[in-house]
Amino acid sequence: MRGSGRRVAITGLGVVAPCGVGRDAFWNGLFGPGIVGAERHITIEDWDPSPWYDSPKDARRADRSEQYAIAAAAEALEQSGRPAADDARIGTIFGTGVGGIHTLEEQIAIRLDRGERRVSPFLVPMMMANAPGAAVSMRHGLRGPNETICTACAAGTHAIGYAARLIAWDMADAVVTGGTEYAGTPTSLASFGNMTALSGEGTSRPFDAARDGFVMGEGAAVLVLEEWDSAVARGATILGEILGAGSNADAHHITAPSPGGTGAIGCMRLALDDAGLSPSDITQINAHGTSTPLNDAAEAAAISDVFGAGAVPVVSTKGVTGHALGAAGALEAAAVVLSMQHRMIPPTANTTEVDPELPIDLVTGSGRAWEPGPTMSNNFGFGGHNGSIIIGPA
Repeated sequence: MRGSGRRVAITGLGVVAPCGVGRDAFWNGLFGPGIVGAERHITIEDWDPSPWYDSPKDARRADRSEQYAIAAAAEALEQSGRPAADDARIGTIFGTGVGGIHTLEEQIAIRLDRGERRVSPFLVPMMMANAPGAAVSMRHGLRGPNETICTACAAGTHAIGYAARLIAWDMADAVVTGGTEYAGTPTSLASFGNMTALSGEGTSRPFDAARDGFVMGEGAAVLVLEEWDSAVARGATILGEILGAGSNADAHHITAPSPGGTGAIGCMRLALDDAGLSPSDITQINAHGTSTPLNDAAEAAAISDVFGAGAVPVVSTKGVTGHALGAAGALEAAAVVLSMQHRMIPPTANTTEVDPELPIDLVTGSGRAWEPGPTMSNNFGFGGHNGSIIIGPA
């Protein structure tokens, strides 16, 4: 992205995830036990939104997908401090897969059971996919570009890449960006299960020879991005840098990846070109790694094609977080930034026997000490959407 214009610093990070609420708890959670024997999804237990809302009534008028975004954004902005830019030059770019589907499903049940008059007038603003970004914008008075990207499981990565370009191209000076998701409703889980995308054992084991599907996750992660010189001038602590981003389409199938990962190959190369880097410059890959047979095989083939077999350490954090759909890319970008701060690559939880057909150097068992360098994070979504971003250490 340096070749595109201005440099883009990361100055704040906030996380809400099943393995930990808050960035420190999230990082510790990445080294904790993986998801084993879940009932199709993993949720944030005992979630309490009250610390981030003025009253219980205000919290009840926000779907959890919005609550998660509000909480993660508050943590990110607290760490960053307020960017020095004019409010009209601070954007809000979020990704999500489905928006407030829990609220929608609940209100459909109310209409069927109790009639139209009992449907909440807050249904529409609570179910809108753009509600989380809108709420963050209004909460913090951010009047720059406020857009929501809905590209399934690639949405969080696409949001961060697009946000960085707004800064690089001088269309904004700072952007609050990330992804949020709360999609594990009975109906959505039934559909994912019936398409055999979910693990029959309720265990997420990315790239394992015995992998049989993903476990649904949820949560949000938010990054504060700023124009580099402005961040330095105001004395912000810089956590990392967005070096490049790539986006393309498989144009192949609504749910299956293109054979051999051809779309992913092109996407990763686009990100490398955008960053002005060669494959040998990449020192870690945070893989999409959903634990589904087809997607893991296609991504492993793509990584091997671009970087060489076993040439770069690879990790999937979905063995702990589950697959959070539109929030996945944001959670994984957060994991990359924290990996740089702690100089450690977390392990791929639950994976004990890497599929011998997959020629990648997967980090398993325990974390791996690592000298931070440019790191790629991949996400690939239903519809053939591909996204890759490259993050560099501060």
